[in-house]
Amino acid sequence: MKLQGKKIAILIAPRGTEEPEFVKPKQAVEAEGAEVTVIGLKAGEAQAVNNDLDPGGSYTVDKTVDQVSPSDFDGLVVPGGSVGADKLRADEKAVAFVRGFFEQAKPVGVICHGPWTLVEADVLEGRTVTSFPSIKTDIENAGGTWVDKEVVVDKGLVTSRKPDDLPAFCAKIVEEFAEGKHPEQARSAA
Repeated sequence: MKLQGKKIAILIAPRGTEEPEFVKPKQAVEAEGAEVTVIGLKAGEAQAVNNDLDPGGSYTVDKTVDQVSPSDFDGLVVPGGSVGADKLRADEKAVAFVRGFFEQAKPVGVICHGPWTLVEADVLEGRTVTSFPSIKTDIENAGGTWVDKEVVVDKGLVTSRKPDDLPAFCAKIVEEFAEGKHPEQARSAA
């Protein structure tokens, strides 16, 4: 149980978060003993999707983003899905929540279109990341270096491209969450 006693937040949009990118990381960290809190933009249920267009399952939001602080958690997961990621990056409180993890040097795992929130949070300067290929230019314009790899770990920040990368992504977020704070992570939020 590598994550026993750790508290992990996972973001979900009201509609549009890619279901496997939400479910698989959540299961992976829970299997290692972490307590996971589902954070949403509004209370109630959030509807996930598959392949951006097909309806997925509905998931209960444990807390809304205005009810929590990064100091409540040891790590953060930001799933993708183009619609869900776009909703998250458009919400100032969600963006501030994500940025807070960098300010506090805490590990963060982000997959697919999820790095859009990192662009908005202005934490990509000098970082090497991957994502769904269509947001490469956004990442580069935000000062990041984009690479086409299954999983990239950069000083506490774990990124992956798509659902096919989930096994590698889940293994690395467990590893980074177990390691705890990464002082270099805070450099991104300076």
